[in-house]
Amino acid sequence: MEKLPPIEKIYEAYSAIADNRVTLMKESAAVLSSNREKEYTVTWENGVYTSNDNASYWRGYAGYPIIAVLMLQKKLSLNSDIIDYFKGINWTELNKKYKAKYSEAVEEVMDNLNRKNVNVSKIKEEVEKVYEEIKALNIICRRSSARPPK
Repeated sequence: MEKLPPIEKIYEAYSAIADNRVTLMKESAAVLSSNREKEYTVTWENGVYTSNDNASYWRGYAGYPIIAVLMLQKKLSLNSDIIDYFKGINWTELNKKYKAKYSEAVEEVMDNLNRKNVNVSKIKEEVEKVYEEIKALNIICRRSSARPPK
């Protein structure tokens, strides 16, 4: 992958999968935002992935919709032991609260899990493993021809 996403997008991808917000089709997927107000389209063909989420469209890196699709396609690891910890997290609200400082949004989620005696070190190890897989992934990410939904 040419331009790497922020590692925090992996947490958001886990949430999309945990909340069943990803619908895979033959050559595309529909991914609902965490507040379910927007639907993004991910497409792929010959190792080229596109998405109309804001990160993929405006920033040029794989946003969480592409990462979630890659996990479901088994091109990236998806650890079933940790997935349930990411159910029901409104990343839209958190990212707005922290003014798109994704690390602070993740920190709040991890702090909440830690207070529930969840082994957050294991979660961070898994996310770092996926990030290394992203670095090694031989795909191209491009902006979609469709603009992000409003």
